[in-house]
Amino acid sequence: MARINDHYLKLAAGYLFPEIGRRVTAFQQANPKADVIRLGIGDVVLPLTPSVRQAMHDAVDEMAIAKSFKGYGPERGYDFLRDAIAKHDFRSRGVEIDPNEIFVSDGSKCDSGNIQEIFAEDATIAIPDPVYPVYVDTNVMAGRTGAAGSDGRYAGIQYLPCTEASGFLPALPKRPVDLVYLCSPNNPTGAVATKAELSKWVDWARANDAIILFDAAYERFVTDPALPRSIFEIEGARECAIEFRSYSKTAGFTGIRCAYVVVPKELTGRDANGGSVAVSKLWDRRTSTKFNGVSYPVQRAAEAIYSEAGSKEVQANIDYYMANAAIIRAGLAKAGFHTFGGVNAPYVWMKTPGGLDSWQFFDALLSKANVVGTPGSGFGSCGEGYLRLSSFGFREKVEEAVGRIVQHFA
Repeated sequence: MARINDHYLKLAAGYLFPEIGRRVTAFQQANPKADVIRLGIGDVVLPLTPSVRQAMHDAVDEMAIAKSFKGYGPERGYDFLRDAIAKHDFRSRGVEIDPNEIFVSDGSKCDSGNIQEIFAEDATIAIPDPVYPVYVDTNVMAGRTGAAGSDGRYAGIQYLPCTEASGFLPALPKRPVDLVYLCSPNNPTGAVATKAELSKWVDWARANDAIILFDAAYERFVTDPALPRSIFEIEGARECAIEFRSYSKTAGFTGIRCAYVVVPKELTGRDANGGSVAVSKLWDRRTSTKFNGVSYPVQRAAEAIYSEAGSKEVQANIDYYMANAAIIRAGLAKAGFHTFGGVNAPYVWMKTPGGLDSWQFFDALLSKANVVGTPGSGFGSCGEGYLRLSSFGFREKVEEAVGRIVQHFA
């Protein structure tokens, strides 16, 4: 009988979002007439924009003609997309990124989970709490942790509490680590790090020979021009950081799948003998071995969002979702709920009412108001007592959901 990877058995429970899906499905089966409004999983609802659709149609037409047909593409991504990314996402903000430092992928979830493969099994890590569960779970699967304790935390991980007192931003690690995950705008709390705060992290990482794994999947939702959208806006970050970005929420690509990773040429790690190794070469090797690239029509669709028309269309969708976030935050705050986020991020982080814990409030919200949120404890022990609401919904449903929550729980 084949041996399994025992580290998978350390995972305390099922992945957060399938568990939410299981509970919602069970409720709907028991209450088939209930009109359930989903503000839990951050999935978009607005359709692909005209420019994106046209680019995909044109690319598919190219694939139907022998002379323009595309087979395997470059694993890193086509030059046309990487050039557009470097120009519009970085140079436009005064950040110089070489297109050869950009790796196009099928999603930031995959990237943030796969990146840990290129680091040593005994690499030490620090992770904010609460935070996107993939960071923790993939390192558990890789064997970098011990078992989970009664609080759900795994031995071997240095957790960085993100509390209301700290503005839901993590403090610097108390002891050195090799890797630290940061997410700004943060999922789930909606907090955004300032340039001064990120500068502290970059200085710390350089001083401690650590690497920052920076998840900027929600950077397009930052409305304050003074806030950074990339860690590479910070001097010295090229020597200590990797950045992840996604088109899932910004361009509605949750069902299309396209994202990218930036790995600067200057970034290095060390081998067993203490020698310096370029991290980009390792990620390139991993990518070319395990990935055949994002499809040509999808990359053409991603390129289209950088056109003048495409950029306006995508921004209109982002504005729509951010207006939803404002409705959620203002409506709940007016009714006396304590809310956070929803200003520079598409998520609203709310305190659970009446002393309910996160899952108790999730169940009560579902059964009484027929509204789905995401229990904060699913993002870490510091998320206990909170619930995340997503702004990715149709306006009338968002407004109705807020009304139901206020009606049943205010």
